[in-house]
Parts: sequence; C-alpha cells; structure tokens
Amino acid sequence: MIGAMDHPNERLPTTEAAVTVLRTLAAQYGREIEVTHDIGADQTSRRSAAGIGVTTDPDGSLPHEAYVEFGGVPRVSVQLFPDDDALITVEGIECHDVPRDDVPAFLRSVFGDLAHVKARRFPPGYRLVVPLPGDRTYKEYVPMILLSPWLSSRVR
Repeated sequence: MIGAMDHPNERLPTTEAAVTVLRTLAAQYGREIEVTHDIGADQTSRRSAAGIGVTTDPDGSLPHEAYVEFGGVPRVSVQLFPDDDALITVEGIECHDVPRDDVPAFLRSVFGDLAHVKARRFPPGYRLVVPLPGDRTYKEYVPMILLSPWLSSRVR
C-alpha cells in the first residue's frame, strides 16, 4: 500500500508531459489508453473568449488541451487543461480542479485500490475519497443513483 504512494511529486510543466506520464501509468497498470489533443486557442474548451481565427494566446503560445480515456474498470477519464489543472472522472464522478501535478498520484490511488467510498448513515450520503501523498485527499460527493458496481465494492 505505501509503495504506491512513494513517488515524489512529479512536476508536469506542459500538457504533453502529463500525457507522457499517463501513457506510462497505463502501461504499468495494464490499461488501454486513448488520447485526443486540442491545440490552439480556437480549439480548447476554456478559450471561448478567443476571437475568430485566433489560435494563439496573447503571449504567442499555443494552448494545449488533452482528453485521455483509460480502458478497463474503473472507467476513468482525464481532461488536461492548459491552465495547469485537470478534470478527472471516475465511474461518472467528476473531480474538478485537480492540479496537473497531482494527476499521476490521483490515478495511482484509483488504479492501486487505495481510493474508497465513505458512507454516512445520517444524513445518508456517499463520498469518493482519493488519498494522495502528504496526507492529502480529494473528496467528491457521490449521488446514490450513481453508485456503480465498482464504487459499491469500495464502500466503507
């Protein structure tokens, strides 16, 4: 259990660096991976304010966004944004604003069976809990209707 958490904090300065690490993780955990790239201010989802035909940011750089889907169970997808954060979806549960540098540790916790679902009796409710190195956790509310078989098998 501790071995999966021993990785030092990885610095991922670019979207491409993050995609490279995600490909490595997919190989380590024996998962298929599919990556879609959107490059340019006119293509990325958070650049709706860009003018028509504008592909670069004001500083002349090309914003790069990637959408990554992993095969297998649990169903996991990662949307990497040019603003150094990501949206990670685990079995339909969206974890917003995950810093890009935390994405590999987050996925190691999910694929390494460290993530779990915490149940509360009153008021009834569920939360997906994903532990990270340094005694940090991500917690997301899980509506009862979205409890998939994988999530249900991790209820504590």
